[in-house]
Amino acid sequence: MTTPARHGRIRRLWAPVVVALVALVGALVPAVGAQGAAGCRVEYTVPSQWPGGFTADVTVTNLGDSLDGWRLAWTFPSGQRVTQAWNATTRASGGQVVATNAAYNARVPSGGSVSFGFLGSWTGNNAAPTTFTLNGVTCTGQVGGSPSATASPTASPTPVVTPSPTPDVTTPPGPTPSTSPRPTPSSEPADAMATVAAMQPGWNLGNTLDAIPDETAWGNPLTTRELLHHVRSEGYNSIRIPVTWTDHVGPAPDHTIDPVWLARVEQVVDWSLDEGFYVMLNLHHDSWQWADDYPTDREAVLTRYRALWDQIAVTFRDRSSRLVLESLNEPQFAGATDEQGDVLVQELNTDFVERVRATGGGNATRLLVLPTLHTSSEQPRLDALAETIEQLDDPNLAATVHFYGWWPFSVNIAGGTRYSTEVEQDLIGSFDRVTDTFVERGVPVVVGEWALLAWDHTRPGIIQRGEFLKYLEAVGYHARTRGLTTMVWDAGQFLDRNALTWRDEGVHDMMRASWTERSGTASSDRVYLPGSGSITARSLTLNPNGTTFRGLWHDGTELVRGTDYTVDGDQLTLTGPALTRLAGERGYGVATTVEARFSQGVPWAIDVITADVPVLGAATGTTTSFAIPAQLRGDQLATMEARYDDGSNAGPPSWTSYKEFWSSFRPDPATGTILLTPEFFAEVAEERVTLTFHFWSGEQVTYTITRTGTSVVGAPE
Repeated sequence: MTTPARHGRIRRLWAPVVVALVALVGALVPAVGAQGAAGCRVEYTVPSQWPGGFTADVTVTNLGDSLDGWRLAWTFPSGQRVTQAWNATTRASGGQVVATNAAYNARVPSGGSVSFGFLGSWTGNNAAPTTFTLNGVTCTGQVGGSPSATASPTASPTPVVTPSPTPDVTTPPGPTPSTSPRPTPSSEPADAMATVAAMQPGWNLGNTLDAIPDETAWGNPLTTRELLHHVRSEGYNSIRIPVTWTDHVGPAPDHTIDPVWLARVEQVVDWSLDEGFYVMLNLHHDSWQWADDYPTDREAVLTRYRALWDQIAVTFRDRSSRLVLESLNEPQFAGATDEQGDVLVQELNTDFVERVRATGGGNATRLLVLPTLHTSSEQPRLDALAETIEQLDDPNLAATVHFYGWWPFSVNIAGGTRYSTEVEQDLIGSFDRVTDTFVERGVPVVVGEWALLAWDHTRPGIIQRGEFLKYLEAVGYHARTRGLTTMVWDAGQFLDRNALTWRDEGVHDMMRASWTERSGTASSDRVYLPGSGSITARSLTLNPNGTTFRGLWHDGTELVRGTDYTVDGDQLTLTGPALTRLAGERGYGVATTVEARFSQGVPWAIDVITADVPVLGAATGTTTSFAIPAQLRGDQLATMEARYDDGSNAGPPSWTSYKEFWSSFRPDPATGTILLTPEFFAEVAEERVTLTFHFWSGEQVTYTITRTGTSVVGAPE
């Protein structure tokens, strides 16, 4: 994992890094004919940056005649790449990028602006582009003219504070590695496609042996046999064991692995094999700790890479064929373009295959798993890996990519609160590409990590539960129908490893059902009722997903169709009298829950909630500590917009009025407040800002804040 859209490592470990860059600059691609007066100004900013990734906001101001369709082009000076864009469509050739308008923002009047953003990757240096063109016309900050301004230099990423290590555990619980049983390798492993199919579904032992510097450093307990047995009993057929080796390896040239660490890895692998798991073992955060220096320090990186894989391959040579090896997690390279990175991944993947095969024994035919650059599912990255696999001509290879969904939905930014068409199409497009490129050509695919970045029990409310359930249902269905094996990334947000219980049983029920069948859903899993007055009927749109709606149930009793509810096509309507009965005394919050049952799959739970318009109070504070008194009165916060009086966007990111949940704002139920974060105020000018709080009931509440220096005052409108 290396980016917020594709990797939970950033979410789990790194604090956001803010870098501001402004460019008023010029031309890269052949000009297209521009009619009438033309001119433009471009503001390019990097609101957040971390090792290997960044987000960028781009605002284009049209200084010429009105435009009906636009295309902005630039070249990255340091080999960066766009991995995912919003409010624009991007294409790239080397470092050259062209962003084209979406259907809804094609028209830009004279003097008007249009904004879009993207998620990017970088290695070595993240210098800003110095030249832009709009429809082939150089952007100079004036009508006509030539480039005159350059971008501000890129700031270096903020140093990362590694979590304090816990003491090394030299004697983990359970049998010692020397006495741990080692399953005998099967005489003839199944073909690659059958092996990967047998691995479905899979689970990641995340933030554990990959934690830095040791197994418990990132908050998870020591892995036990009981944990592995529980996961296996819940229906998982494979386990991915990410391992970071960096802090457990001796100096060059031998790079000898610490025998205590290697023994612990062996122990967890053997326990897993004993439980009947297929096991996928890899080099994990080594990818950004030292392997990313490959372009500039080739000999040193190759020496360490080869030493590690020689030792690992020999250690596990005689293990069961159910152990598979993955060359490198999310490979990335400092200062390399995507095209260069594809070549470097090919070199490392090829070296990995050749070295493991050369150790003989079970490794001669063991399944080996190869990633794309960044484990991306972009077509050029897939094509590059497909070429590598074809050249290797080895029947026991599989491809791997990672999937964390459409980024605005994955982190709740830019109004990405719902499982929308954009989320669905991103999912389908990603899975179709890997299917067409690999599965249809006989190469199996492991989606080695998947989830949503912001689904985390420690930060509740970012992703609405019902919308997440829809996503889980869809991922399972689209993977299953394409023959993809999925391995959910679990760093503790799904399974409580101390209690050995799922943190949300309903979430796991939906995930588990999706392995074999579809489940019906609805437009919402909530019905909101007022705290007083008469209650009228409420309607939801059913999404049967190929199933048949069977009825509504409450406390084990079927409700009466025609009296308690009606169904007209895909419209489910609960009647006023039924809702009045279900609401009970109408105290704020969830009064009760009814179930929509379908012909198969998990029932769709619908909470009946009593709520009134939230009430916000006046507040004073500072840019580092500002809390709005908030009586939510049974409602839940969905998102927040921020605008200046002139209608422009306030706070990060500047390309959207909708701010990122938790990063810019968050509810604090314990204190009855909504917090605005220092990260939000870092990019708020000393002007009045109107905040619009959107709630899941559909209510909107406006609130104004004014910053003066570091002081902030706020009041409801």
